[in-house]
Amino acid sequence: MHLHQHLRTALVFTCAAFFTALASADVVETKNGARIVGKVTKIDDGKVYVTTDYAGDLTIKQSEVTGITTEAPVVVRLATGTTLEGTVSSEAGALKIAGADGELSTKVDKVAASWAPGGEDPKITAMKKAMADMERHWAYEATVDVTGKSGNSEQLGTAAGFRATLKTPKDTLQLYTAYNRQVSDGVKSSDQFKAGIDYQDNFSGKISWYARDEGGFDRIKDIDLYNTTAAGFGYDFIKEPKHTLTGRAGLSFRYEGYGNPVHEDLKSMGLDLGVNHEWEFGRSKVVNRLAYDPSFEDFSNFHFTHESFYEIPLADPSWKLRLGVSNDYNSKPGPGVERLDTSYFTKLVLNWK
Repeated sequence: MHLHQHLRTALVFTCAAFFTALASADVVETKNGARIVGKVTKIDDGKVYVTTDYAGDLTIKQSEVTGITTEAPVVVRLATGTTLEGTVSSEAGALKIAGADGELSTKVDKVAASWAPGGEDPKITAMKKAMADMERHWAYEATVDVTGKSGNSEQLGTAAGFRATLKTPKDTLQLYTAYNRQVSDGVKSSDQFKAGIDYQDNFSGKISWYARDEGGFDRIKDIDLYNTTAAGFGYDFIKEPKHTLTGRAGLSFRYEGYGNPVHEDLKSMGLDLGVNHEWEFGRSKVVNRLAYDPSFEDFSNFHFTHESFYEIPLADPSWKLRLGVSNDYNSKPGPGVERLDTSYFTKLVLNWK
């Protein structure tokens, strides 16, 4: 009997502790009769957030909730803007908030938000996050590629580039420049410079508008000065944080001024079609860029550029190695000039912000 008495006493204390814990916990009641026991952490954007010991964090639609009871005081903001701190209880479909400044009776659907005393209104938190996301941050990239050879033949190649990117969820601005010079046995095989600007405004979901301008020279192709100005619309076929695929279509104006008077300078309106693809996986990245600009006066007169590269990080993540290929095709080049230039490159890249 003595052992049974001890067991009964232990069972009574256990049950008492269990029901005391239930009584002291927050309770959320739903339309289907469920009672979720735990800790109501906040109400925000039509959802009630509850942390439980048995199911972890739960999110319940506020429209499905019929009653809320809290053990400790919480701050409640109603849809009217009224804010009151106190304990919450439910009775006959009414929600009562009892605080030091009195008691207020309302309904669950009239609650706009709730949070712990000393905490921050979820609306303000969301606004701060949105403002942080909207902050503009410049990101910079510098590349260099130097190759050389001596012996039976002499060769020296130098390529350098710079890109500055200002990006927010709403838009992207890029400024870039690059120079490439190659000399083999005293003869230049490449002497090209370019500088450009590209702006994209993501004004409606996956749809954007863009404007770009690029100019420079290519002395090997006898182009003293070229300039391409274009504007149009883009569409994101893939729009993920680390994977994007954007198609572009618009109008362009091409100018190409040739040093040889035999070749007539080009001044023509045309189409501007392009594809930009970027995919990050792990710490590596693959980038593909294509642009096609045919002339309205003669669609067989077009300029096509392509660049693809694979980028891998070195020991210091700010330094990367870029391996790639680029193609530059002019359908109607100057006299004695090949239509297609293909370059294979290995570049050292430095990124910083």
